[in-house]
Amino acid sequence: MLTQRARSQLVSADRVWLHGPLADVLLGWCWLPIALLMHNLESSLTHTQALMAIIFVVSFIHQPLTLGLVYGDQAQRAAHRRLYTWAPVAAIVLIGVGVNLSLTLVGLVAGLWNAEHTLMQRYGVMRIYGRKAGDDHGRIEKPMLVTWLVTALLFLAAYVNLQALGHKIGIDETNSRSVDILRSISGVAKPVFWIGAAVSLVLAAVWMHAEHRRPRGPARNAKWIYALATLGLVVAVMVDPIAGIAGYVAAHAIEYFGIVHSSLRGRAGTGDDSVVATASATRDRRIGLYTVYFVAVIALVAVTWNMWDGRAYAYAILFFGALHILYDGFVWKLRKPAIAASLGITPAVRHAR
Repeated sequence: MLTQRARSQLVSADRVWLHGPLADVLLGWCWLPIALLMHNLESSLTHTQALMAIIFVVSFIHQPLTLGLVYGDQAQRAAHRRLYTWAPVAAIVLIGVGVNLSLTLVGLVAGLWNAEHTLMQRYGVMRIYGRKAGDDHGRIEKPMLVTWLVTALLFLAAYVNLQALGHKIGIDETNSRSVDILRSISGVAKPVFWIGAAVSLVLAAVWMHAEHRRPRGPARNAKWIYALATLGLVVAVMVDPIAGIAGYVAAHAIEYFGIVHSSLRGRAGTGDDSVVATASATRDRRIGLYTVYFVAVIALVAVTWNMWDGRAYAYAILFFGALHILYDGFVWKLRKPAIAASLGITPAVRHAR
C-alpha cells in the first residue's frame, strides 16, 4: 500500500482535478442554481414549461458529442467495428417500431434509461477521483448510487402527485399514460421506499467507513465534495421534483461537456493521431471545433423542431439519445490507458491499492 506522501507524489496538484478546484466544484454543483431558478419559477406554468423546454434542448445538444468521439477515433471504431456500424441502423428500426406500437412505453423506457445513464456519469466522475486517490471502491459506490436513485424514484411514485407534476413540466395527454402507470404502483412503492431508504443509509455508512480507512489527500477531498453534490441532487429530486429534475437533466449535459473538454485537452501531446485528437490539439482548434459543433446541432434542432408536427425532433432525440447512452458505455472505460491518461490518471495511480 502506498503511503500518503508517495501517493501525493504520483499525482501532481493540477491533475487531481479535471479542470481545477473551483471549476470542478462548480461543475459538480451546477445543478443547484438551475434547481433554485426552476423552484422560483414554479408559480408560473408558462415559465416552468419554457425553462424545462430549454433544458431539454440543452440536454439534446450534448448527445451527438459521443458520436464524434466514436466516429472520429480510428482506434475506438476498430475496437467495436460491428457495433458502431450496425447500431445506428438498429436504433432507427427499433425506434420506428416502438413509436408505432406504444409511444408511452418508449417514453417511459427512455426516461428511466436516461435517469440511470445520468447517475452512471456521476458514478464515473467519482471513479475518476477515486482512481486519482488510488482506491478501488467502485464495487461499493455503484450500488450505493443506484440505491439512492431508486429510492428517490420510489418516493416520487409513493408520495408525489405525478399527474400535477406531469402537467407542470408539459407532458401532453398522449404521454400522460406513462405517469398513470407510475401512479398505479403508489401503494406498493410506499413500503419499498422505506426499505430503499434504509439500504441507502447502510451502503452510505459502508462507503464512508471504507473511505476513512484510506489516506486523506486532495483527490479524496475532491471525491467527497462530488459525492456530497450527488447526494444533494438526489435529495433535491425528492424535496422539489420539478426543480430537482430540471437540475438533474441540465447538470448531466453541462458536466458531459466539461468531461469531454478535459479529455480532449488531455489528449494533446500524447501522440494520439485520431481525427478528433488532431482537430482538438490546440486551444484555437478546440474553439473552432466547438463552434462548428454547436452551430451544426442548433441547426439540426431548428430544422426538426416543427417538421412533421414535431415528430422529427422527437425521433432525433430518441436516435441520438439511444446511441449516446449505448456508446458511452464503451467510450469512457477508465481501464483503457488512453482514456485514463487523457483524464490525468497515471498508470501508478491506476494500480495503487
